[in-house]
Amino acid sequence: MKFSRDSLRLYAVTDRAWLNGRTLGQVVRESITGGATLIQLREKNLGYEVFKYEALEIQRLCREHDIPFIVNDNVNLAREVDADVVHVGQDDMEAGSVIRLIGAGKILGVSVRTPEEAVRAEAQGADYLGAGAVFHTGSKSDAVDITHEALREICEAVKIPVVAIGGISFKNARELAGTVIAGLDVISAIFASPDIAAASRELRAIAEEICV
Repeated sequence: MKFSRDSLRLYAVTDRAWLNGRTLGQVVRESITGGATLIQLREKNLGYEVFKYEALEIQRLCREHDIPFIVNDNVNLAREVDADVVHVGQDDMEAGSVIRLIGAGKILGVSVRTPEEAVRAEAQGADYLGAGAVFHTGSKSDAVDITHEALREICEAVKIPVVAIGGISFKNARELAGTVIAGLDVISAIFASPDIAAASRELRAIAEEICV
């Protein structure tokens, strides 16, 4: 698995609320077919063993397509399944502590809301940042909206790539043009769609158009 700035272009984050009778593996496969460039497994309410089972299945799909597999928040699980990437928020473990646990060769992403948080995360060893929420979102109850000018300031404050997070859809994604983001972090715009592959293709095209 190769990780680069381009790996972040269409950052698909899972959400079981939109399965509608399908398995998580099915919807993830469709998103990859459509053009998702990496998959983040985000599960807040699963027991450890079920979370692990899902992680191993999604990891297998990602490896089949040579794209990065990310575990959100759960550093212990990420270590156990040998995930490519771990992503943590500001209320989780600090970046430096995560790096000591996951070891060399793994990628670390950190969620930020301000340039100061971004600079601190980069200094502690983060490989990329997720900044937002750039639009209002119902997917994350604790998300705090940031302006698009603030997003650009975050991008300009660091040398590592930044992904825009929060409420991104087909209708509003192009409003982020000019903010120097590396990619779009998307949940419901992909997984709530009746045609996940088509939604992924459309969002990937937009991402290629506006991201740098």
